[in-house]
Amino acid sequence: MTTPSPIQPIKRLVSLDALRGFDMFWIMSGEQIVHTLAKVTQWPVLLWFSGQLHHTVWNGITFYDMIFPLFLFIAGVSMPYSMGNKIAKAGVQSANQLSAKTKRGIYLSMLRRTLILILLGMVVNGALKFNGYENTRFASVLGRIGLAWFFAGLIYLNFNLRGQIIWFVGILIGYWAAMLFIPVPGYGAGVLTMRGSLESYIDRLLLPGRLHDKIHDPEGILSTIPAIGTALLGVFTGSFLKWQSPRWPMYKKGLLLFGAGLVLIALGLLWNAEFPINKRLWSSSFVLYVGGWSLILLSIFYLVIDVAGAKKWAIPFVWIGTNSILIYLCSEGLVDFGHTADYLLGGLVHLTPLAWQAVWTAVSVTLIQLLFLYMLYRNKLFLKV
Repeated sequence: MTTPSPIQPIKRLVSLDALRGFDMFWIMSGEQIVHTLAKVTQWPVLLWFSGQLHHTVWNGITFYDMIFPLFLFIAGVSMPYSMGNKIAKAGVQSANQLSAKTKRGIYLSMLRRTLILILLGMVVNGALKFNGYENTRFASVLGRIGLAWFFAGLIYLNFNLRGQIIWFVGILIGYWAAMLFIPVPGYGAGVLTMRGSLESYIDRLLLPGRLHDKIHDPEGILSTIPAIGTALLGVFTGSFLKWQSPRWPMYKKGLLLFGAGLVLIALGLLWNAEFPINKRLWSSSFVLYVGGWSLILLSIFYLVIDVAGAKKWAIPFVWIGTNSILIYLCSEGLVDFGHTADYLLGGLVHLTPLAWQAVWTAVSVTLIQLLFLYMLYRNKLFLKV
């Protein structure tokens, strides 16, 4: 009688850290480099890309609109890996087979992480300035990541793949139906404007404190529900990537992810005619469209880094990706990298032609940030939430 081999711990994906770092790079300082380069060179391709590094006012999408959902998608991909060792230790094949006691411990850990992200999001919004309840914005990017990740985690822990897919489809269709068919007082049903949408009405009715746009909040209550779908797309992807089968070598997985991304983009564009792609509403078509691009980006990073083994070019992105929450907090005001860059490199910058000084100033900020992140990485110092 043979003894079954133990379930092996799951290896960390370098491509996932690199993609997370690539995503965060544009927020921390990359966008400023592009904006200044576009201004000084007036090259059409840079002017176009500079325009892509701004949020769409309402309907439609730019590259910048995809940064936040890509980060949430990556958080979902990480979930099967982060929970993989717990599953292996328990000797079961999937998360929904874990015992109730084990799950309770995971729930508490997840809840703690979510609450910390909500609080950190409020700090980014300026909560510690104590400007009064009515001037405090409770909704935030980090808060949405925490909440969407938490509820996606509950679904992952308690349902098999079929159940998870049902939840995903149900969330997107349910949100679409609610937005189109539930009437808003004074506007009626299906008015997808900033003032007249059901999402904005729910925010004005239930969201405490200050809304981002007074009548609407892009990280509001109702639109957090379809954001769970974005996280679930990541969960599906992570589960597929960590699944081992001789029939599915790594390169085939990467190619399939690329193809699946194209399908989701097409579905998002089709749904766009009925339910416009809109980041502020986090519309169902937005979930599919950005989910498709997220799959394509991950597949490229996965094939190049984890399959082909070309890793050196991505090392700076790994520095960023392994401390992504920390650099986000620092870039949002916790640390004045501009002051440090000017103190250390400002003299050199002022030796360059005047027209290019803004470009080199932006580059100097990035260099200081990367040096900071490299020192943390080298000393294995990571902010874990």
